[in-house]
Amino acid sequence: MSLINRKLEHVEICLYEDVEEIVSTLLEDVVLIHQAIPGISVKDIDTRTSFLKKQISMPLMVTGMTGGHQELGKINSTIAEVVEEMGLAMGVGSQRVGIEKPETAESFRVTRKMAPTAPLVANLGLPQVVKGYGIKHFKDAVQMIEADAIAVHLNPAQELFQPEGEPDYPVSALGTLRDISKELGVPVIIKESGTGISMETAKILFDYGFSIIDVSGQGGTSWIAVEAVRNRRKGNWKYNSSKLFSGWGIPTGASLIETRYAVPDAFLIASGGIRTGLDVAKSIALGANIAGMANPVLHRATQGKAQLRKFFEEVHFELKSAMFLTGSKDISALRRAPLVIWGRLREWVESRGLTLSTYENIRKRA
Repeated sequence: MSLINRKLEHVEICLYEDVEEIVSTLLEDVVLIHQAIPGISVKDIDTRTSFLKKQISMPLMVTGMTGGHQELGKINSTIAEVVEEMGLAMGVGSQRVGIEKPETAESFRVTRKMAPTAPLVANLGLPQVVKGYGIKHFKDAVQMIEADAIAVHLNPAQELFQPEGEPDYPVSALGTLRDISKELGVPVIIKESGTGISMETAKILFDYGFSIIDVSGQGGTSWIAVEAVRNRRKGNWKYNSSKLFSGWGIPTGASLIETRYAVPDAFLIASGGIRTGLDVAKSIALGANIAGMANPVLHRATQGKAQLRKFFEEVHFELKSAMFLTGSKDISALRRAPLVIWGRLREWVESRGLTLSTYENIRKRA
């Protein structure tokens, strides 16, 4: 299957197959403490924050999903137009296809055309670095959408179970990427792809100089489950194994805590199963700088701009509601809001040898 057709199939599977929420994000085990006297008026709440030296209306970005075909370009165009209107940030899907098949690049370029002022994030994979991508490829990806940063995605689990996968992840690739980043001129974001960042991985990334991390944990779309669908359709022998591992990974709540605990000074993006403004609020209070969404945005984008705009308005209201009910006037205050971690998330944290009292001090300083 060609790279272009694979991208089309990935979107189709995400829209119509059961590949979401196979496991929990564990964010249900985070409780923001209600304040019966919030001490503020809801009209005075400020949800704005900064990302990549630009102001956004709330701490939310649409994380990279797609591109590489005319129809996928239409989806990117719809998302970008609403992102610009709503004052949000946006990433695009892997631009490998746009670099290797220049005729598809317009499906990515359209994002900057429709979102001239929004923070935009380009996207390439670490496997491409292993295969020889260098500074020119990265500059081409950045220039393709006039990006403010580039995300380098880690997807070893998906590559392992993908029929055409390239599961090759030597640590030395980070050294190559570090060298590339020194010449690139824009920040590099290290992004998982739905199976989470552990504290061990976070430490390695920080040691190599990467301080912007998208944890992209389990609880949203499982890309192993996506590849399981493709293996089933192809009659591939990997089908049973990919079904077995479809819940593999670190839940988003746990990944966020592990990463913040390991690298207190990192800029963290919480994605993977973020579906509501309350999820955004919990993520910020738990230690994220901003949150990210993909699949729920994809579904609304295919229904049109009005539905996507309505969705973002609901998310914004839910975020403001959580801020009002915790007495958080702005995002900085929300980061320090009292919370309780219990249930399976607390068990996870303690089983990993992390101390919640120590984490409480770390997350309030983030």
